[in-house]
Amino acid sequence: MLSTLNHIKYFILLLFFIFAARALIVKGDILFSFYGLSITEQGLKEGILVSFKFFLVMITGVVFSSTTKPSCVKNAVQWFLKPVPFIPEKRVAIMISMALSFIPVILNQAHDISDARKARCADLQKNPVKKIIRLVFPLLKKTFLSADNIVLAMESRCYSDDRTGPEFIPSGREIYFLAASVILSSGLAWL
Repeated sequence: MLSTLNHIKYFILLLFFIFAARALIVKGDILFSFYGLSITEQGLKEGILVSFKFFLVMITGVVFSSTTKPSCVKNAVQWFLKPVPFIPEKRVAIMISMALSFIPVILNQAHDISDARKARCADLQKNPVKKIIRLVFPLLKKTFLSADNIVLAMESRCYSDDRTGPEFIPSGREIYFLAASVILSSGLAWL
């Protein structure tokens, strides 16, 4: 749990910036003002609501990706998209499962880059924008190199979309999760 919170600290920082921007930009009843910046009651409410929605989306994604195997996601997406015309269900399914598989790899690479920066005393940099930029660019480079390596490995193994994989067989409990997601989505839309 603590390692997950450590990995999402930048997302929490982004949520704070979203909250602050909403609190300062939205017009309404002024609660207090300083140096020409006014924080409004409506801005605070809207900032809390938008930040909370983003936080719920992030938490849902983390729970989903940590409790579901990428192969199960691939099979379910392929099964779901099979009746839809003009959509290559096998290709879409493998893209989604690989994207989910890459999340832990990207987080580990971010941790390695952060450790390397700390070893070089780069964490003493005061400017948060420079800190983020100097973390993101090497992370993007490593991510693209890893993706290129996976593409080369798949091509060397003659990967194609016409493989026969295990078929997704619904268990019958999907209706409960579908109902829960519709209720949760309706509740969030109502807010």
